[in-house]
Amino acid sequence: MTTRKTRAQERADAIDISPATLLAQIEELSNQLVAANTQSDEYLSALQRERAEFLNYKRRTAEERQRDLGLAGDDLIRKVLAVADDFDRAIDARPQELAGNSWAEGIAVIDRKLRSLLESEGVTEIDAAPGRRFDPREHEAIANVPDTDRPEGEIVDEVRRGYRLRDRVLRPALVAVAAPAIDIEPSPQPETRAN
Repeated sequence: MTTRKTRAQERADAIDISPATLLAQIEELSNQLVAANTQSDEYLSALQRERAEFLNYKRRTAEERQRDLGLAGDDLIRKVLAVADDFDRAIDARPQELAGNSWAEGIAVIDRKLRSLLESEGVTEIDAAPGRRFDPREHEAIANVPDTDRPEGEIVDEVRRGYRLRDRVLRPALVAVAAPAIDIEPSPQPETRAN
């Protein structure tokens, strides 16, 4: 009686389990594992680089967007400062007969509201009062005034207000600065010869 082999037994018998064959298969599988690990490391490294580049891109675009918004805000504030300068000139040039006039007082109230709005946005005036020392980081000298009773380098007059936006100068104050006295000595007259 011949026993008939099951399909599983036929398959098991077909498998070569000789040590040489098994060692060759183990080495081939080891090589495949090393190649797969190498490829996996390359993919992981590439993914990490891409992720880092993407995070840098997001950070850069956020900074650029913030900077652009800041620049747009700076530009708008500079335009508003021009209006504030006009209010200053109008209030300073107000005729004496309008001193108690409610309309003129309304203009002064609007000016105060405008100044309050600017302060709420972080805009502050730069101190450029006469007698203060000239600072080129905050002031722009547009005139040197000799023969004043002030020491050299001291502010004599503020021509236009300057403003700071938070910690940086938005617009420097235009000032006139005391200069040393000019000593004009008469130049010697050339000698003329009588012939």
